[in-house]
Amino acid sequence: MPRLGWLGTRHASLQGIFRLVTGLGDDLSSFIGSSFRSVWALELLLLMKREARSWSRDELISTLRASELVVNKAVDELVAAGLLAGEGEGVRYMPVSRDIASYVDQVEKVYSARPNAVRRAIVSASASGATACADAFRLRKD
Repeated sequence: MPRLGWLGTRHASLQGIFRLVTGLGDDLSSFIGSSFRSVWALELLLLMKREARSWSRDELISTLRASELVVNKAVDELVAAGLLAGEGEGVRYMPVSRDIASYVDQVEKVYSARPNAVRRAIVSASASGATACADAFRLRKD
C-alpha cells in the first residue's frame, strides 16, 4: 500500500469531515468542494445550466446582482474546473464530460432539496483549504 504522507492523510480526513458535516457521499462532497469556491459560483453555474445559452459577464453581473469581481472570479474558476466554456465574448454551461455533467445534475438535485448541506460542503472546503495552507507554515517546537 502506498504511503500517503501528511497531505494524503489530511485529504482523507477532510473528506471524512465533509461527509460528516454535510451528510453527502464522499464523491459528491469532493466534487462540490473542488468545483465551487463559493455559493455564488454554484448559483452562477445553475443559472447558466437552466438557461443554456452564451452569457456575457455583464449579463451575469446584472442577473445575479453580484459584483464584477465575484462574477469574474467564479467564471474563471468554473472554466478552469471544466464546467463552463468560453464562447466568443461570453461563456456557456458546457461540462467537459458526461461524468462531470452527472455530478452537476446531482448537485442541483441535492441543492434544491438540502441547500444547507451543499452550502456547508462549499464552506467546509474553503475553510479547510485555508487551514491546510496555514498549517503548512506553522512553526513547530522540536
